[in-house]
Amino acid sequence: MQLTSRSHVDRFGSTYSREHHSALSAGVSAALAWRSQIRKDLVQRRLAAGAAERAAWSTAIDQHLLRAWPNPPGRVIAFCWPYKAAHDVRTVIERWIPMGALAAMPVVVIPTLPLIFRRWHAGALEPGALGRPAPSDGPEIRPDTILLPANGFDASGYRLGYGAGYFERTIAALRPNIRVIGIAYEIGRLPSIRPQSHDEPMDVVVTEKGVHDCVAGTRAA
Repeated sequence: MQLTSRSHVDRFGSTYSREHHSALSAGVSAALAWRSQIRKDLVQRRLAAGAAERAAWSTAIDQHLLRAWPNPPGRVIAFCWPYKAAHDVRTVIERWIPMGALAAMPVVVIPTLPLIFRRWHAGALEPGALGRPAPSDGPEIRPDTILLPANGFDASGYRLGYGAGYFERTIAALRPNIRVIGIAYEIGRLPSIRPQSHDEPMDVVVTEKGVHDCVAGTRAA
């Protein structure tokens, strides 16, 4: 009798486990599909904005960055080359370099592993991942601050990048010795990006409206 009862429990537990796993997988798939579409929409909205409007946004972002950090926010500051009309932070980086900051750019060596960073100098770049320039050579350096572009973001500091997971892997590997300053336009603000277990939150987000502290939130298990 006990064997029969235990067998029934095992069958029930196995069925529940499969159904629960299936439901979780379906939820993750739906969230990723939603994020993919939102990402495309946000990039198109940014590209559709007028050049003068984007220039005004960018000027405001630079002003907020320099007001919040008149001195460099770190010793080694990583940044990304502007892509698809995203904000170009080089003006601010070039202000910080004479104050002692080292500038670094990400380099994809193996797509499934964290990025490495090489020191940036004007020039000396070559085509990198997704057609974005990257330093062609030089020693690897470890950033303590990243100015990280975001297509979309939420109040908890989670971001929508381009979906490859490069920075999620990289930030996770650099924690806790890294500060992530998100850079975005207000048109990318969302109630939630529906964060998943691999997502890494930013510490603050700077938009044309100001510097916004991020409030720790929850993400999918």
